[in-house]
Amino acid sequence: MSGRVHVVDDDASFRIAIERRLKKAGYEVVTYPSAQHFMDRMPSESELGCILLDVRIPGLSGPELQCRLSELGSTLPIVFLTGHADIPTTVRTIKAGAEDFLTKPVSSDELLRAIERAIAHHEARRGLKSKLDMVRTHIAALTPREREVFEHVIRGETNKQVANALGTTERTIKAHRHRVMEKMQVRTLAELVSLGERVGILVAMSGAGQSA
Repeated sequence: MSGRVHVVDDDASFRIAIERRLKKAGYEVVTYPSAQHFMDRMPSESELGCILLDVRIPGLSGPELQCRLSELGSTLPIVFLTGHADIPTTVRTIKAGAEDFLTKPVSSDELLRAIERAIAHHEARRGLKSKLDMVRTHIAALTPREREVFEHVIRGETNKQVANALGTTERTIKAHRHRVMEKMQVRTLAELVSLGERVGILVAMSGAGQSA
C-alpha cells in the first residue's frame, strides 16, 4: 500500500537512513527534525499516510505531539520508533491511540508491517470520517422542530408518542418525519436510527437520560 510517511526525529543520520529505506519500499517520505517543525508544516489529512515519531525530541516530545494532534482532530496514525523505550511511555502512548511502539534498531520487515497497518487504518478512518461529516451536514440542515422529531423518532417512538411529547398532531409529525428522512437521504427508519448512532446522538441521549 502506497502512502506518505512523516518522519519526526532529531537524529539527522537516522532521518536520512529511514527515508532511504522507506522510499525503497515505495513510500513517499517527508522528514522533520522536531515536533514544532512538523506542526508548522501540518500535512494534509486528504492523503493516505502515517507519522513515524520519536519519543525524545527537543521541545515538544513525541507523546506531547501525539496529544496535541489528538486535540486538533488529526486522523493520521502514529507509529512510535525510539531508542529509549520504557513500559510507562509505551502503555501511555498506546492507550492514547498510537498504532504501534517500536524500539530502535528495528528490522525492515517489522517497520514496514507497522507502517502498512497504520496506513490501512488511516484509509478506514478517512472513509468513516467522510461519512460522518456528511451525516452531520444533513443534521445541520434540519430545522429545530425537525431535529426534535428526529431525536424522538430514533428513540423508537411512534408518530402519536412524538405528537404528544411535542404538543402537536400526528399529521404534523408525519409531515416533519417525511422531511427529516428526505433531508437525511434515507428511506427507512432503520437507516435513520443507524445514522443517529453513527454520530453519537443515541449515546448522548441515553447518557443524559441516565444522569437525569
